[in-house]
Amino acid sequence: MSVSEGSVRGMLAANLRRARTRRGLSLSELSRRSKIGKATLSQLESGTGNPTIETVFSLSRVLEVPISDLLDTRPAGELTVVRAAETEVLSGEGVDLRPLQRIESGDAVIEVFDQRVRAGRRQESLGHVGTEHTIVQAGRLGVRVKDDEVELGPGDYVRFDASRPHSYTALDGEVRSVLLLQYRAEQRLHLSDPGIGGSHPAEE
Repeated sequence: MSVSEGSVRGMLAANLRRARTRRGLSLSELSRRSKIGKATLSQLESGTGNPTIETVFSLSRVLEVPISDLLDTRPAGELTVVRAAETEVLSGEGVDLRPLQRIESGDAVIEVFDQRVRAGRRQESLGHVGTEHTIVQAGRLGVRVKDDEVELGPGDYVRFDASRPHSYTALDGEVRSVLLLQYRAEQRLHLSDPGIGGSHPAEE
């Protein structure tokens, strides 16, 4: 099966293996830590799997890398346009995410996503690397971070430590929002480092 390197599946296939290798983890150990089946991980690394938000965020948490280190990035130019119809959607139990851009400035790395929470649905996360910022554009969004819960409307903003368990719930129809994930530059796994494409930990 041929997989485009520019697709979400293609980018994840290439980056996941390199990230796993850099951490010195076998497929079995990554499966144990992420609670993702070994067969599923093998499919993701071969580009034949269908990644979900839950899967990608779990891998981000276990491998301790930003989402964009798994999904790659688009080169920045003087004018960068990302068309909605040309961007693949990463879906989960309650949320559809479209990766738009990664911004690097000094020690800060910010990933920009178009986020839609489906009507009446809830998206749970055990936590992952970085700080999460969400700006609601339309609808009413319930945000729970560990034991704290808030309700947001259009124009409202929330920020929290993304390593804490959290969830988003659409309270009244679909919620449209902008999601920003912020990291420190040193949290990034530089996948172009020498040796990463070399020998791999045992597949077992």
